[in-house]
Amino acid sequence: MTTQRTYVVTGAASGIGKASKELLEAAGNTVIGVDLRDTDINVDLTTADGRATMVAQATELSGGRVDAVLAIAGLSAPIPATAGVNYFGAIATLEGLRPLLAKSDAPRAATVASMASLHPHDDALLEAFIAGDEPKAIARAQELADLGPEVGYMIYSTSKQALARWVRRTAPTAEWAGAGIPLNAIAPGVILTPMTAELVATEEGRKQLNEQVPMPLNGPAAAIVPAELLVWLTSEQNSHLCGQVIFVDGGYDAVTRGESTW
Repeated sequence: MTTQRTYVVTGAASGIGKASKELLEAAGNTVIGVDLRDTDINVDLTTADGRATMVAQATELSGGRVDAVLAIAGLSAPIPATAGVNYFGAIATLEGLRPLLAKSDAPRAATVASMASLHPHDDALLEAFIAGDEPKAIARAQELADLGPEVGYMIYSTSKQALARWVRRTAPTAEWAGAGIPLNAIAPGVILTPMTAELVATEEGRKQLNEQVPMPLNGPAAAIVPAELLVWLTSEQNSHLCGQVIFVDGGYDAVTRGESTW
């Protein structure tokens, strides 16, 4: 029998975060939601103050111990804030709450990359992410945004590649695997949210989307699909997945990369 657990879920007010929060609560768990508004902790994770407030309030609300962290909050807009929240905000969440995880008997952590991590990226921005240089990353993101939305999209794809790479580097370390904390990521394909509703509403839109992002298995997914995977990854049942980036994308990764991962 699974015991009740305490979770922190960022991005909890909408999309995958909301679906995850609802699933966890339906199973009897305690969930501390984090988002810009409409949840337990309302902060801006693009800012140092917002990140510090999130850690302080999560510590207070949890009594100093959490069993799992789901760092889901993110943006896809071609703006510098996307770099701030998708990479630095996610890492600040995971690292900032790690001391609370260390007090759990079965700590777990997961975050959300994207199939967009396979899309074209910007080398200079990626280097800034990997170096942990947030001012440089934000400045480079602004340069990309100034070149228009098509170039600006690389802020999103680069941030998701950088986050996936951070998970791969970090998960096997003494601070995570060595402390008994499985750290993993999921990489969703196209998820049916209000943002994509207009695009999938017409046959022409669906055809265009399928050409850009082929998902041969059942096409775009509802938010509940990646949420179910995140819930399992952060459950007591997951004892050995370490540093995995799991593509829940209807086959996009397999179509795009084939056997090249070997």
